[in-house]
Amino acid sequence: MKHYGFDGVDDAFDLLPIAARRALDQAGVKLSLAGFRSLPVSERRRLWELGGADELDVTAVTRIAEQALPAPESVPRSHDLSALAPSAEVLAAFGAERPIPAAAWSALSPLDRYALVKVASSENLERRQLAYTEIIGQSAFSSHVAPAGGVRMVGVGRKEPSQRRAEAVSRVSMNEQAFERVAKSDAPKGDVLGTARVAAIMAAKRTSELIPLCHPLALTRVDVNLELDVEARAVNIRVVVECFDRTGVEMEAMTAASVAALTVYDMLKAFDRGMHIGPTCLEQKSGGRTGDYRR
Repeated sequence: MKHYGFDGVDDAFDLLPIAARRALDQAGVKLSLAGFRSLPVSERRRLWELGGADELDVTAVTRIAEQALPAPESVPRSHDLSALAPSAEVLAAFGAERPIPAAAWSALSPLDRYALVKVASSENLERRQLAYTEIIGQSAFSSHVAPAGGVRMVGVGRKEPSQRRAEAVSRVSMNEQAFERVAKSDAPKGDVLGTARVAAIMAAKRTSELIPLCHPLALTRVDVNLELDVEARAVNIRVVVECFDRTGVEMEAMTAASVAALTVYDMLKAFDRGMHIGPTCLEQKSGGRTGDYRR
């Protein structure tokens, strides 16, 4: 766990870190700076560590605070903020020039959200700007971008599972000789459509191994349909993927459709190396915070 740069706290713990404030707030106790400094450095550090945990150990926080002189005051206990979106007050405090998209907010840790709310209520504008840069930063443009730049996998552990569905399509267009082979099921490599169907299912299940920022998902359905378009000499591919999980299956559906198309190409390339793949796209999706989409 690292100190926030804007917090001005180091390993000496002469000041009360914002993480320790979260711990105390959730335990319903208030320590003065003198009371905090009366604690051994090891206990001050422990308060800081406890405040950085997603699930707070209130008993441990209370035990440490009770050692302080002067003694702590009792205050109403606070609770972690909603991960869905920042409040209107927080958005107003940071202003239009420092946006906090809902996706970026939900990707934050409970401590990060607490810190932003605390800083938003401060009159120190410079500290507010520093906190925004450190906690939100480049992630304002994408939840997959870390505050200082670079990519990251978005945390989904605190999201509620829900039913997710995605449908993707692709297409392989080819010359007459290749199309006759797939239509007559006499390609030298075997059953083109059957093999492509199996490949699509395998690809959907292994998407997280292929796309760096995708989460492994427990898929409940992968339905692959391949149809011949005689007039266009093409194979039309449609894939439906479903799961009950914390993130969507759009990438699984599109990966499956893409791999099915590549498999068709591989099995017929001896007859047409100029086959055209695509367009491959998401037709529709449902479920999750962003709701439904239809192309």
